[in-house]
Amino acid sequence: MSKNKRRGFSIRIFLPDGEADGLKLVEKSNWSGRGVVCPRALFPGNKGRDEFARTGIYILIGPSESGDVPTVYIGQGDPVRARLESHYAKKDFWTAAAFFVSKDENLNKAHIGYLESRLIALAKEAKRSSLDNANAPALPSMSEMDIADAEGFLDEALLCLPVLGVNVFTKPEKTASQRNLLVLHGKDTTAKGFESAEGFVVLSGGLARTDEVTSIHDYISSLRDSLVERGIRVPEEKQYRLAQDYTFNSPSQAAAVMLGRSANGRVEWKDAAGTTLKEIQERSAGSETRE
Repeated sequence: MSKNKRRGFSIRIFLPDGEADGLKLVEKSNWSGRGVVCPRALFPGNKGRDEFARTGIYILIGPSESGDVPTVYIGQGDPVRARLESHYAKKDFWTAAAFFVSKDENLNKAHIGYLESRLIALAKEAKRSSLDNANAPALPSMSEMDIADAEGFLDEALLCLPVLGVNVFTKPEKTASQRNLLVLHGKDTTAKGFESAEGFVVLSGGLARTDEVTSIHDYISSLRDSLVERGIRVPEEKQYRLAQDYTFNSPSQAAAVMLGRSANGRVEWKDAAGTTLKEIQERSAGSETRE
C-alpha cells in the first residue's frame, strides 16, 4: 500500500429508533470510542441512555446568522448529560449534539480537557464554522502517555465526524488534486482551485474582486461579507486575497464569490489549456453533449 494512501476502515451507524433523522450511535472498526448524534428535540427522551452518563467531549451544532457555515459550541462533560441538560435550557442556537465517549470508560477529566482544547483550536484554524465558544482553554498538563492516548482518540473521532456531516475541524486536502488544478480569471480576479468530495476548493492566495455587481444574489454577497469577518478574505490593495484554502459548496459559488457576480462555475473554471470544467466533466463521463 502506498505510504500516502489511507487504509480503509468501516463505520457502523445504528439507529435505535429506526428513524433516519433520529438518534444515531456510531462505532468505528478497531476503536474503543462511541459517537452519539442526538437531535435537540429528542434529547429529553434519550438522555437516560448509558452513553449520556459517561465522560466525553461534545459538539453542539446549529445554523449561523450568515447561513453559509454552521454555528458550533465545543465542550466537555463528566458526565456529558449534565452539560447537555444545561445547554438544552440555556442555549437556543443548536439543533443537534454530537458527542464521543469511551466504551471501556477509560476517558478521564484530563483527557476530555485536552480534547476540548484541541477541537476548539482545530475549529478556529479551519474557519469553517461560527464558533460560539467565548474562551479557548489551554491544554492541561498531562503525561506523554496520556497525550498519546488523547491524540489517538481524537484522530479516530475526526475520521467519524465527516461521515456524520460535520466538517468544521479539517482544512481541505489538495495533494492528490494538484494535477487537476483549474484557474479562474476575470475583472480583478485570479484564482486557482480544484474539485473535491466536499465541493470546490479555492487555494489560498487567490485574488478576488473587491466590488460586486448590483444584481448579485444576496446569499453570495452575504457569504463574501462572512469570509471577510472570519479572516478568510483579507484586503490587499485593490483586491481581496484568500488567506487560506477554502471549500465552497460548488464551482459556481466559488466563482461568484471571487468574481463578485453571478457565475456558471462549470464554464468559468478552466485548466491550463483553456478547457472548461464542463468540458472536462463531459469528457470524463464519455459525453459528447454540447451547449
